[in-house]
Amino acid sequence: MEEVKSGKIERVLDIYSKLMAGSTVYKEQLATEFGVNEKSIQRDIDDIRDYLETHDQNGLLNSVIYDYSTRGYRLEQIYGIKLTNPEILAICKILLDSRAFTKDEMADILGRLIDNCVPRDNRKVVENLIRNEEFHYMELNHHTPFMDKMWQIGVAISKRSYIEITYKKLKEKEPVNMYNIF
Repeated sequence: MEEVKSGKIERVLDIYSKLMAGSTVYKEQLATEFGVNEKSIQRDIDDIRDYLETHDQNGLLNSVIYDYSTRGYRLEQIYGIKLTNPEILAICKILLDSRAFTKDEMADILGRLIDNCVPRDNRKVVENLIRNEEFHYMELNHHTPFMDKMWQIGVAISKRSYIEITYKKLKEKEPVNMYNIF
């Protein structure tokens, strides 16, 4: 009896995860995948729907709906959680225009933003819009990864620590030391 419960729990969580990721789920396909009948899958979807209706988070009520055009179930309002296409495009353009990161760091950040913030159905559109700008991205001449250093500076500031920065001026040979307390 416990194996059935464990199987049902895993099945419901798997369906829930797929819906939260923005996927459309199909009863027939899920029934085959889990080796159960379609009525069991329908009950699972109804359980997820009931859960979502009683546990809204941050004032955003998600619900599982049947999409007649695709003949599958999807999560309505998932787009309220994710960034819109114009929002993600604006953030990507600001990052690219900042030229603050190496090409590898920038590619990693943009990839994660798109993967985690753009609904799956819209990813190709956003990727195509920034692909050309990413290709022509010109990192600064120092080619030094900056992300970890930025984090260390932020931690030092929060701890009110001293920071020593050594740099060279363009027209001078001697390095300059600068001390700051935050």
